Amino acid sequence: MLGWVALVPTLVALVQGGGKTSCRTGYAIGRAWWLGLVTGGVYFGGTLYWITDVMVTFGEVSLVIGVILNALLVAYLALFPVLCIVLVGWFIHVLGLYGLILFPPVWVATELARAHFFGGFPWVLLGYSQATVLPVAQLASVFGVYGLSAAVALVNASLVYAIYGARWRRVAPLTLALVSVFGVAAWGEHRMASKALLANGSPIRVALVQGNISQNDKWNLNMRESILDTYLVMTRAAAKHDPQLIVWPESSTPFAFEEDYSGAAAVRDVVRETGIPILLGSDQLEIASKVKYYNAAFLLGPGGETEAVYRKIHLVPFGEFVPFRKLLFFVEPLVEGVADFSAGSVPITLPIGGHLISTAICYEIVYPGLIREFVLAGSELLTTITNDAWYGTSSAPYQHFEQASMRAIEQGRYLVRAANTGISGIVNPYGQVESRTRIFERDTVVGDVMLLSDMTVYGIIGDSFAYLCSVITFLALVTALVYGRYESKILTDA
Repeated sequence: MLGWVALVPTLVALVQGGGKTSCRTGYAIGRAWWLGLVTGGVYFGGTLYWITDVMVTFGEVSLVIGVILNALLVAYLALFPVLCIVLVGWFIHVLGLYGLILFPPVWVATELARAHFFGGFPWVLLGYSQATVLPVAQLASVFGVYGLSAAVALVNASLVYAIYGARWRRVAPLTLALVSVFGVAAWGEHRMASKALLANGSPIRVALVQGNISQNDKWNLNMRESILDTYLVMTRAAAKHDPQLIVWPESSTPFAFEEDYSGAAAVRDVVRETGIPILLGSDQLEIASKVKYYNAAFLLGPGGETEAVYRKIHLVPFGEFVPFRKLLFFVEPLVEGVADFSAGSVPITLPIGGHLISTAICYEIVYPGLIREFVLAGSELLTTITNDAWYGTSSAPYQHFEQASMRAIEQGRYLVRAANTGISGIVNPYGQVESRTRIFERDTVVGDVMLLSDMTVYGIIGDSFAYLCSVITFLALVTALVYGRYESKILTDA
């Protein structure tokens, strides 16, 4: 809920130091740059603090190096708020308080850039602050998470306008913003109550297996049989509830599935024994001119055969590949310890009983565009498999789960999530969590979901709203530059 006011201090400082008559242009831009950097540092430092512990614990680097690397990541991500604040600061400098009107589209434009630049890292977008405020979150079914970011940014900007605007005009923007938000909330309540998305669909029962395997044990050769046996025993127990699909987490097999005959045979045997398809995560090797490794998801049909394989498209930096590997020679343990995975290229759907479903592996669930591609390809159920053991008891597993739930609202699909150490759960098309596990507990979730085919507005138009915000930002920048030069010329001539 703090998202509604979190950016007010930054905007207040921007208005105080960026007015037409308060300072020179260069000073205004420099001040805006530092305000953006501080804002981005607090934003990402406060939400991604856990990366330091991941690097120290699993990257085998010192605490100092871990802090430095995390700081570098935070500094990079902070560049996007910096760009936003500098642009809005310039608009305020040229247009006065009217420049605040442009804050929502500029913020969204820079979030869109963050989601795509250098492969993208769209973690903790501003709109995710409303993931649990479900009446408001329904807006994502129309404009996606970027629409929610715009709504939150609009309220922040309107509050600041109400502080500094002329007495007779200051209330109007804030009133309009609040009426819009409460209107969205009322519509969202009605949308959830109607349950229109559930009127048509095919029911299917799913079981999610949370093996709770420690990250230190996952690739311990002495633990292979024990780990596999854990999943086989839990699968047989889940099968007693008559699911039509059983989902194991990412990298659930302690071996590359296609390369270990005895291990894979044991998994195929349990599928044939129960007659229930299993979706599982494992590594895949492709041996051609050189060996390529993929983080993959395998769908085994009722007869135990492999029916489809999806290869992860969005890889985790420093987890599955190292960007700028040659430049990071000073963190050799981290660089050398990271397997160099290859990225998949096709958003493959998976067949289940005459229907199609999809899976996203680990953090690629936070890419709205990828999930939309699955739905456009015919997916009627969203699944995501992950291993969040890396994150310990930090806020990361909770951030990850809430961001995943936003995809259910955007696409109007059920989402089922199997996580090695949690959080595993089932989310309905309105973002309501129907069941979930606790972290670091061995557990199984069994629930009834529906295979759905109706499209949401967002499913049809995708990120058009975010791209429109980018166009508005560009046009506003051009206009402000022209206006600023024209005004300067008048003052010079005078």
